[in-house]
Amino acid sequence: MLSPARFTIFDDVVAFSTPPADTFDYLTDPRNRPAWQSSLRRIDDVHVIGDRAGDVGTNWTDVTIVPGVSPRLEVTACEPHRLWREVGGWRSVDAVLSLRFDERADFGTDVRAEATLTVPVIGVPVLAVNRWPATQAIRADLARAARIVADHGGR
Repeated sequence: MLSPARFTIFDDVVAFSTPPADTFDYLTDPRNRPAWQSSLRRIDDVHVIGDRAGDVGTNWTDVTIVPGVSPRLEVTACEPHRLWREVGGWRSVDAVLSLRFDERADFGTDVRAEATLTVPVIGVPVLAVNRWPATQAIRADLARAARIVADHGGR
């Protein structure tokens, strides 16, 4: 039996003009995701664990624009204003998104996002072809989130 393959599909820093607290609170609340994540239609079945949406254990289902693809996600790390991580799975694919928040001298925030996928070996050719478009989509989604937070304070 072949082992699954793990790929980093995105590892970059996106600048937000807003302070770490505002940036963190907006990005880590899964209920905000459909406003800035282009691959989502909506989220369903949100179960908030802890004091706020986005705390460790919070989980939900992404309903994507791809018919039938609805991964279940769960927050696995939450250090307010510093680090946040989610793990998601759909069929034989697992995804991890990690966000690190660093305050800049101008009181804005650099968000370092790393997204990895673990896929069966048979899916490697498909992932190789779609890696660049996925990278561009993630970068555009985070830039959209930065505009939303700056324009509306995340509301």
